[in-house]
This record gives sequence, C-alpha cells and structure tokens, in this order.
Amino acid sequence: MIEQRDTDTPDLFTGRMTFGYARVSTKSQDFEGQIERLQEAGCNQVFAEKATGRHQNRPELQRMMDKLRAGDVVIVTRLDRLARSTRDLLALVEQIHETGATFKSLSEPWADTTTPAGKMVMTIFAGVAEFERSLIAERTTAGIKEAKKRGKKPGPPAKLTPERRATVLELLNSGKGASEVARIMDVHRSSIYRIIREEEDKKLIENKD
Repeated sequence: MIEQRDTDTPDLFTGRMTFGYARVSTKSQDFEGQIERLQEAGCNQVFAEKATGRHQNRPELQRMMDKLRAGDVVIVTRLDRLARSTRDLLALVEQIHETGATFKSLSEPWADTTTPAGKMVMTIFAGVAEFERSLIAERTTAGIKEAKKRGKKPGPPAKLTPERRATVLELLNSGKGASEVARIMDVHRSSIYRIIREEEDKKLIENKD
C-alpha cells in the first residue's frame, strides 16, 4: 500500500526525494498515524504495509529501496518500524547508504544520517554492535575449546541416552503410543518416531541377512 503526496517532484532546492516507511504488525492495527507524521515531515511518498518486523518478505519496503537514488532521504516514525533487531537495522541502513541516500527516525533524533553528528553516532553504534558480536564469537570459541579439553561434546546434552532409548522401546513394546511415550520421556514426538523408524530399518536389514 502506498500513500503519496507528490511522487514525481523532488525538493525544489536539493533535488532529492523524501520517502517514508510505515509498518504495523497485524491487520487489525492502523498506520494512519504514522503516515500523517511522515507526510508532516515532508515525505513525497510513503510506503506502508502490514507485516511483522522479522518477516523477510516486505514488498513495500523493497519497492521503496528500489526507488532510492543518491541524495534521497528515508524517514520512519520509530526505528522499530524499520527493523526489530540491531543487526537488521544496521543492515537496512547500510543498504540505504549504498544507494547514496540517507536515513532518519523522527522519534530517535540521534538516528539521523542526514547530519554529520547523526552519521558519527550511527558509525559508533555499528562499531559497538560489531564489537559485541566479536566478543560473543570469542566466548563461544573459548567455551568449545574448554569443553573439548574436558572431554565434553559441544552443544546441548542429548535427551535420549542409550538407557533412555531402551526405556522408550520398552514403553512402545508395552503398547503405549508415540505421543504418550514422548510425554512420559519429555521429548518431542518426532524423536519417538525417529526411533521407531530406526528400529524398523534394523529389522529389515536383519531379515535380509
């Protein structure tokens, strides 16, 4: 859905277009308030859609990105209208910058790359996010190495040890169904079905021999 004021006339003095992006998460929500604020902020064209922030398929966002040219500006009422995570936000802002356009949020004045101060803040913000990701990666690697030294296998502990697997087979042989066994053993039903298939495959191989 596109709300527009004047889609073909760029700013008289700067020659740029100003695009707004509005989003709500559910069909029952209304984005008219966002559209009104964006138009008041001078947007020539507002792209609006109903989709969750984590949804990868946002056609109106993509249409807006495809129209961006050097000197254009993208405006949102709040950062969470564009993205729901720091990583996604930084990736989208980077895509906007790659076209030569800039970005600003009406509710977060510091997120304004149309100004030198805003560009600096976003650069620092991106640097901090990258630093945090590096720390997490280093801690994960260190944890895996330490676990290997202790003879532990990285990752979550197996829920179905050989002993528990034997119990599963006993319960199945006693006539209990897969769903009931999964509930008793506190595992997903698919785990029980996998064991059933494996046992059936074993029997087929034994019969061939």
